[in-house]
Amino acid sequence: MAHTAGRTAPRGKGKLAALAALGTRPGGRRHPLVAAAMVLPLAVVLGFVTGWGRMVATQASSVAGMLGS
Repeated sequence: MAHTAGRTAPRGKGKLAALAALGTRPGGRRHPLVAAAMVLPLAVVLGFVTGWGRMVATQASSVAGMLGS
C-alpha cells in the first residue's frame, strides 16, 4: 500500500527543524521560490557592502539621463 501521509518534522528536533523543513518537496528538494526568498536578502546585503548599490544607482541615473528624465 502506498504511503500517503504528509511529512512532519521529526520529534525532538524542535522548531528549528520545522523551520528548516519549510518549503521542502517530498523528494527533499526545496521549492525554487522558497530558495530565492532565502538567498536574495543576503545577496542584497552583500551587494550593498561591496558597492553594488552605488553601481546600480549610477547606471540608473545614466539611463534616466539618456531618456531625458
